[in-house]
Parts: sequence; C-alpha cells; structure tokens
Amino acid sequence: MFHGSMVALVTPMRTDGALDERALARLVEFHLENGTDAIVTVGTTGESATLDGAEHCKVIRRVVEMVKGRVPVIAGTGSNATREAIELTRCAMKVGADAALLVTPYYNKPTQEGLYLHYKAVAEAVPMPQILYNVPGRTACDLLPETVERLAAVSNIVGLKEATGSLERAREVLERCGERMDLYSGDDATAMELMLAGARGVISVTANVAPRLMHQLCAAAIAGDRAGAEAVNARLGVLYKELFVEANPIPVKWALYEMGMISPGIRLPMTVLSERFHEDVRRAMKQAGAL
Repeated sequence: MFHGSMVALVTPMRTDGALDERALARLVEFHLENGTDAIVTVGTTGESATLDGAEHCKVIRRVVEMVKGRVPVIAGTGSNATREAIELTRCAMKVGADAALLVTPYYNKPTQEGLYLHYKAVAEAVPMPQILYNVPGRTACDLLPETVERLAAVSNIVGLKEATGSLERAREVLERCGERMDLYSGDDATAMELMLAGARGVISVTANVAPRLMHQLCAAAIAGDRAGAEAVNARLGVLYKELFVEANPIPVKWALYEMGMISPGIRLPMTVLSERFHEDVRRAMKQAGAL
C-alpha cells in the first residue's frame, strides 16, 4: 500500500519550543520537490512524546493540508495507553491522514497477548490502514514475529516498521507475513539489505536531510538493483552513523538547522546537539550533498 522513502519528519520548533508552522510547510515542500514517497509525521523523530494531544492532532492536520494529497501522509498515533492510541488514531483519520503508525506501548512492558489485544482493539475501533512499529531499543517492549503474524490477520493492519536493526528478525517476519503485510525498515543502516530481501521501503531519519538520495536508494533496492543501491548507500553511510551520535532527533534537527530549514528549537528533555559532534555531522552532510 505504501512504499519507498518515507521520511520520519521532524517537528520544527522555535527556540522557545513553540511549534513553527512556517518551517513545517518549508519541510513538506522540500520533500515533495525531492522525491520523498510518503511523509510520516509525529513519530519518534517528530517528538511525539513531548507534544500534548491538541498539538499532536494539529501537526497531523497541518501536514495533511500542506501535502494536499500529493503523497501519502502517515500519522504517528501510538501510545502506551490503548484508549489514548484509539483517540489519536481517530483524530488522524478525521483530519485525512492516509494511515496510522503505532509504536508498541512503551514503559509498561505488556505481554505478547497484551500487545496483540492492544493493536487489535485500535484496529477494530478505527477503520483506517495501520502500521505496527517495533523499536525495542526505545520502548523496552519487543513485538515478536509470531505476534506480528497473528496481527496480519486483521484486515486494516497493513504493515510493520521493524526497527530492531536485525536482518534475521526482519527476514523471519517476511517469511511469516510477506503475503499479507508489508514490511518497512526502521533502521537506515540496514534498510538497503532489507529492501533487497523484500521490504517495501524505509521510514527514515536520514531522509530528512538527504531526501533525493534516499528516494534513489529505495527505488533501486526495491527494484532489485543491488549495484545501483550500493552506489547510493555508500554516499549515505556516514550519515547513518552521525545522525545517531546522540538520541534521535537531536542530530537530525541540528543538521536541518545547518541547512537553513528550521530553527534550532527542541523540547526538553531533549537538548541541542553537543558541540563536539558538530564537525563530524557537517562532514557527513557534505558527503551526502546536503551542504
């Protein structure tokens, strides 16, 4: 249903932490001009954890309005409370998002049965396409392949963003669910190999600063063109590393500030990128043609 380079869009903020809608519009147009295949808003990279409910829905609505149907908009609507996830997903559907991305419930560490029932409840309550999101490094919660396989039977659960970075894990999901559910990489460094193995795209942090290259990488890898994909991936490789020298989205927001795209605003407890990393991130950006 969705494919290619899907940017995990940052949420621009002014230095006082207020939302910056003008910068948001600038980012949306930047991606549309540079081949991004879908925009994922208010996910982890969009600082969803520090937006209140009204802000969360407002950002989704504004992105939908700015995109004007030119590419799909996927809204992050996950929560560690099932009722809140349902409310956010309803909001996303109401304002016109094309799909919802739901991170596994964080902090409270549910069982696999709890995860199954959580996702099933959201899917049954809100009849829009939904993508599961597994990132145990941030949530302390791991959605196992056998649970994904159970959820693949739910008609409007259409995909999984797998961000463990484990190709072995992702291949198991492909074997179990490949005919019923699309798989997306949530780890830029391993995305090429995963797409060559059958994944339909990547939900990418790196695409924020190098959207054209990430689009080219996805097009080549999904088409099975290993040589073409490797050539592009080589240019992006240093960015994959340097955009995670501190917790996401700290480095990528600083990189976009360097590009003149946004203000340096970020909300506590996140802080601006430490100065000792500035030159390394600049060097990676230059290699990818972002500066």
